[in-house]
Amino acid sequence: MDIVLTAENIVLVGSLLLFLSVLAGKTSYEFGVPILIFFLGIGMLAGSEGIGGIYFDDPKLAQFIGVISLNVILFSGGLSTQWTAVKPVLWQGISLSTLGVLITAVTLGLFVYLIADFRIYEAMLLGSIVSSTDAAAVFSILRSKRLALTSNLKPTLELESGSNDPMAYVLTLLFLGLVQSPDKDLLSIVPTFFTQMLVGALAGYGFGRITKFFINRIRLDYEGLYPVLVIALMYITFSATEFISGNGFLAVYLSALYLGNQELIHKNTILKMFDGLAWLMQIILFLTLGLLVFPSHIIPVFGIGLLISGFLILVARPLSVFLSLAFFKMKFRGRLYIAWVGLRGAVPIVFATYPMLAGIDKADMIFNIVFFISVTSVLIQGTSLPVVARWLHVALPESVKPTAKESPLPPELTKAVMREIEIDEDGFAVGKKIVDLGFPKSAIIAMIRRGDKFITPNGSTVIEPNDVLIVLSDTESGMDKVFTALKQPEKLNTEL
Repeated sequence: MDIVLTAENIVLVGSLLLFLSVLAGKTSYEFGVPILIFFLGIGMLAGSEGIGGIYFDDPKLAQFIGVISLNVILFSGGLSTQWTAVKPVLWQGISLSTLGVLITAVTLGLFVYLIADFRIYEAMLLGSIVSSTDAAAVFSILRSKRLALTSNLKPTLELESGSNDPMAYVLTLLFLGLVQSPDKDLLSIVPTFFTQMLVGALAGYGFGRITKFFINRIRLDYEGLYPVLVIALMYITFSATEFISGNGFLAVYLSALYLGNQELIHKNTILKMFDGLAWLMQIILFLTLGLLVFPSHIIPVFGIGLLISGFLILVARPLSVFLSLAFFKMKFRGRLYIAWVGLRGAVPIVFATYPMLAGIDKADMIFNIVFFISVTSVLIQGTSLPVVARWLHVALPESVKPTAKESPLPPELTKAVMREIEIDEDGFAVGKKIVDLGFPKSAIIAMIRRGDKFITPNGSTVIEPNDVLIVLSDTESGMDKVFTALKQPEKLNTEL
């Protein structure tokens, strides 16, 4: 008997599903199975054809939940991306997330056109939907297995998976438009494509600067309101960019990438909140997609789905990687490993709801094939990443892996160099907020001694005359930059 969600039972059912998903996530870490599979599995078990009997067949609501969730997931990924880590592999990542996605979409689309009863634009639409890798799946596998990779493979993979969804989104919408209007010239979509990407990139940078201004300038009475402010500005970034015909997902990711590498008031609070919120959104998204799928509809596409999935894993993805990285210096085994880490996940399934809402002929078949591809990709590739890394000799041996030693002090208090810096009455820093001082990222003000009191500062703390700043830095050169930022002569200060 199907259970219809009502206002009376939705909180109970929802909380139980969340609880089970968290427990499943813990199990996935222990057994090396991607967490995505557990979330989807719980959703399917709770669905109308599972033991839960919850009937859910609303692609529009699923798509809305997907868009809301993807904004948070992309924003959280951008916030946690360190520019120093991605800078050496920036152009490789951009090539993979743009040219690589395009090559994957076209190659797979041509294959589907040749083997299946699809018109060319329908085949290209299917290829576009599954052309991007899934950030949540890639992050969870690499981090849960603590997989340390040689060279710059890990930041390359994380940059690609975090930034290639916008390209796939644009291609999906463009080919969906061609399916609906097949008489339209293919070249007519080129200006739309470049407009979407360019406007999205510019809007992302612009809204990033605007968000930073509001965070650091507005005075809120409660620290907990700052993450709420960022959430509001994040969704404004997405919706405003879409309104001016830009790519909202790209804008959200780039604005977060900018913010994550700036000095912000209550930055740690914002980062921690978004980390937890991203997990919540992933669980809700995967559960929703699991509820939406009907397992009995997957069985008829098993054969064609297996062929397409196999071609994607063994041909389309490797071809796109090798061609998009052809102009960069990288060892063959590194390229081969990047080709194998082509996990598809929740994002293609969300994109597959667009044809359903558009009402095109093969919408249901496309959705079921995409769901099958995502599941097989995560099961086959996701579970084998550590093994393949060892086979290709791109995994660091245990003896040279960086170890995370436990320290009784917070990470920010384990820096190498410490100074007491007394601020003169007419010093440059007097009357300024810490966030406006332009401190180097390798240094922090751990504490301020003000008269007989000790103050734990944050970005909004204003420096007063005769304050004694207890400053910590990773290196001596970082401490030199502190003196430069404060315009303070070093001779007035004491080493601790």
